[in-house]
Amino acid sequence: MKFIQSTAAEWRGWSRSIRLFFLSNMLYQFGTGLFSVLYNLYIHELGYPDAMSGTVVSMQSLATAICFIPIGLFGDRISRKRLLVIGALCSGIILAGRSLFESESSLVTMAVLTGIFATVFQVLAIPFLADNVDKKDRLRTFSIYSAFVLAAQVAGSLGGGVISDVLQDAGVSTLLSFKLVLLAGSIATIGAFVPLQAMRESKRQTDAAEGPRHQPTASPPAPVGKELRFIAAFAAVELLIGIGSGLVIPYLNLYFTNRFEISLSGMSFLLSLGQVMTIFSMLIGPTLANRVGQVKAIVIFQTLSLPFLLITGFTNMLLVASVSFLFRQALMNAANPLLSATLMNRVSARTQSLANSVMQTAFMMGWATMGPVQSHIIASHGYYWGYAITFSITGCLYVTASLLFLVLFREKQKRLAR
Repeated sequence: MKFIQSTAAEWRGWSRSIRLFFLSNMLYQFGTGLFSVLYNLYIHELGYPDAMSGTVVSMQSLATAICFIPIGLFGDRISRKRLLVIGALCSGIILAGRSLFESESSLVTMAVLTGIFATVFQVLAIPFLADNVDKKDRLRTFSIYSAFVLAAQVAGSLGGGVISDVLQDAGVSTLLSFKLVLLAGSIATIGAFVPLQAMRESKRQTDAAEGPRHQPTASPPAPVGKELRFIAAFAAVELLIGIGSGLVIPYLNLYFTNRFEISLSGMSFLLSLGQVMTIFSMLIGPTLANRVGQVKAIVIFQTLSLPFLLITGFTNMLLVASVSFLFRQALMNAANPLLSATLMNRVSARTQSLANSVMQTAFMMGWATMGPVQSHIIASHGYYWGYAITFSITGCLYVTASLLFLVLFREKQKRLAR
């Protein structure tokens, strides 16, 4: 109750633009949540092999990765509001097309277009928030923002599976039920542009769009070369995490349905429950960071998730797989707001969008390249050993990334804390 009251008080203290931005993101995430939870299954229902899902995920991720840096550069120079409105509107329209078209070429083409326009929210959300809140409030704002976004994803993911099962119980064919849910997700995504259109850009945002201006009281910005080296090191860690994630995360719905043959409602409920646990872990992230520092908190969360990742990959018991999946999901994702705060606090306003776009690019490049690899491993080794191998590889990559992050940034974090 204390947290709810403090969050409500903060909500009232935020600017109108921040509140509208939160509302828009919740609509966007709800719509994409409805869509993403069933889309792999929709492709399978169309009669395509599992490799097609890997191709679609890879092409979408690759398109996103290619567009990250251009969108980041645009975001540091022109109106972020305009870019966000275009991204939301076009994303929803393209998702509607993906719900209707069934040919292989259209599935791949629409996946590429989805990846392009999804880039806008992924790149500009954190810099927009960083530009509109005080530096001391960023970590808590990022954590609340991430919790709100995940709550919307939970509602979308849970609703997608349940609505599809209800429609099928009412006599609607499996394929048509998928199409109807996917269309509903696209409509919610289109609706995200309405709050964005109502936002008013602050003077600070306008100044940033016209060119970099520094207030007389601001501290001198760090040298560009030093910032770029920091961004490059951060990107190297994100690349390792992206490769590991790309082997496992996009295919969790297939993992549960293939290995355990659970219902769509059960699968979507489980994935949604994982998001709920992540919400709570994200909200306790700032408390841990205040005690041990942001870098150590990130490493602690990521390291604690590894045993649960391996248990999920090797168990044949649905209950054990479900519980271990939930803890892995919560612990690994709890570090995300801390990563964003660490990145935004270490670069100047002139490179915030670029820094976030480079980080996202590195992650998505890893994610995009793993679709065919994952499909090949599953096809070659089956649903048990195939998933056991991919989960194990992901665990090794996560360990390497956590150790590298600690080595590269712990001294810098100590200097920050003084």
